[in-house]
Amino acid sequence: MTQIIEVSNKKQMKEFVFLPEKIYAGNPYWAPPIWSDEIKAYSPRTNPMLEHTDYCLILALEDGRIVGRNLIYIDPLFNQYYKSKIGFFGAFECGNSPETVRAIMDYTEKWLAAKGMTAIRGPIHPIAENWGFLASGFDTPAVFMSPYNPPYYPELIGSLPGYHKVKDLLAYSGDSDEGYVIPERFVGFSERILKHRPNLSVRRFNKNRMIEDGEHIWRITNIALADNWGYVPVERSVFIDMVKKIGPIADPDAMWFVEDKGAPVGYAFGFPDLNTILRRINGRLFPFGFLDVLFGIKRVRFYRLFGLAVMPDYHGMGLDVLLYTSLYNALRPRGIKLEANYILEDNYSIRNAIEKMGLKLLKTYRIFEKEL
Repeated sequence: MTQIIEVSNKKQMKEFVFLPEKIYAGNPYWAPPIWSDEIKAYSPRTNPMLEHTDYCLILALEDGRIVGRNLIYIDPLFNQYYKSKIGFFGAFECGNSPETVRAIMDYTEKWLAAKGMTAIRGPIHPIAENWGFLASGFDTPAVFMSPYNPPYYPELIGSLPGYHKVKDLLAYSGDSDEGYVIPERFVGFSERILKHRPNLSVRRFNKNRMIEDGEHIWRITNIALADNWGYVPVERSVFIDMVKKIGPIADPDAMWFVEDKGAPVGYAFGFPDLNTILRRINGRLFPFGFLDVLFGIKRVRFYRLFGLAVMPDYHGMGLDVLLYTSLYNALRPRGIKLEANYILEDNYSIRNAIEKMGLKLLKTYRIFEKEL
């Protein structure tokens, strides 16, 4: 029989944090987090993401062994923004046991219902910025800040009474070593945009003004993505914390602004895939892992396009193509592989643009929901 307990001491917290090491032992596609960061990530004292969040960490035990975990939480900003009563779960891990999954989700549902929630949605992991269970593409490595899980996760959750898919998120990729090139017509199109609109210009992210440029991205994101499914305006402290997290691996060649008379109105935000190094050092920066990150990140050829956004007044002008072309031209000499995610399954304008630029569908991530 599965027993569920709430994490209440340092020993249990350590077991919660390091459980994925057991689940994914020997799996070449999963990547560990930076463990020294992860051990501090589940406290509001060290993580602004949890500062205003009502949450609970649980462990599942069978015969005294830890076999599963879950993060249960209520995001007051989300519910205020959408005028909803939706609770969430994330950081879900477990063995391939229907009994364990039922016990974890039963406890999760009761915890949320007791606090007045009328629905549950997930997985959305607010710590790792991971959305959904991987539902296809299990034979491809997870890129930094994206999930990986065994195939049985979506199967087990989807088989529970009342759970249904609420949204799929997609990932596309292009690998120059496998012959990917951006169609020539887009290069010409970008040149014509700049010729016919001399007020527009493109520039790289300035690492010497990381906070200032990070605030440009934060401002544009909160306006440009306001109508996207599930998006909630991000607090400045949370966004700047993420910028600082990515700062050590930031590559200006993968981060571009388009400006109108010097004012940023759109951006493409990519970064090298730190997971390629974290796998090698098993997520441990010390005693020498940090040297692998410091000197190895410049040799990484896998990149993630994390975000691309344009202010609403500039939609339809082709600025997204201009940004992507600038990023591609800067990275092309390195022979990189680029993965773009997350793309909403019903965001057909973005999907159409990405597919026309020759990127291929690589992965699907699935988010579930249930009425309580």
